[in-house]
Amino acid sequence: MDDDAHGAGFAPLAERRTRIKLCGITRADDAAAAVAAGVDALGFIFAEKSPRRIDPDQARAIIMDLPPFVSAVGVFVDAEGRDVEEIIRYCHLTFAQLHGEENPKYCERLRRQSAPCRLIKAFRVHPDLQAEQLTEFAPDVAGFLFDTWRQGVAGGTGESFDWSRISHWRLPRPVILAGGLKPENVADALRRVRPFALDVNSGVEVSPGVKDIERLYALVHEVRRTERELAATAVATV
Repeated sequence: MDDDAHGAGFAPLAERRTRIKLCGITRADDAAAAVAAGVDALGFIFAEKSPRRIDPDQARAIIMDLPPFVSAVGVFVDAEGRDVEEIIRYCHLTFAQLHGEENPKYCERLRRQSAPCRLIKAFRVHPDLQAEQLTEFAPDVAGFLFDTWRQGVAGGTGESFDWSRISHWRLPRPVILAGGLKPENVADALRRVRPFALDVNSGVEVSPGVKDIERLYALVHEVRRTERELAATAVATV
């Protein structure tokens, strides 16, 4: 598999550090523990139907206490553009993750209206999804996120998908892998997909919105261990 497909031309595998986003943050204590564990970004879900939904006031309070270089990601599902823009500004979001059926025109308009906040477009990997469908989103988004498809469910299924569906795709934006990631399978996910970043949620939870910090630490440990293993293999084959 070509590294450019998933790293978008960034550092070769032997030098790459996989970014980790912990999504579904609802509590300040979990946010602080995640930062201590070495997580790079925290996700705040504003979708009305999500069991992990957080109020903008609560999200803002947590975000304003984050240390430098930890990104705040707002997750939206088919929301009105103006509502998204308001939350972006109020909560000081670094990224807006669009997890519904938002089209390229929606993304272009939101990008223009919400800068410097950047966009991530999520795609549920249903049987008909093809790499060519993603290219028209590329000018307006910073990354492509791939999650498990289940009829009528926007995300947070706790299930993984067939990673071979996307492992060979050559894409113009970095790949963010989501869907049922947990300490027990994250090493296999890294070996098979080689994503730029991981989006973790239910695999490190006690209940929706309440994180299991021990499992989070275990997942981070597995990611870093596997990176070292892959880097050593890459160097050995040069």
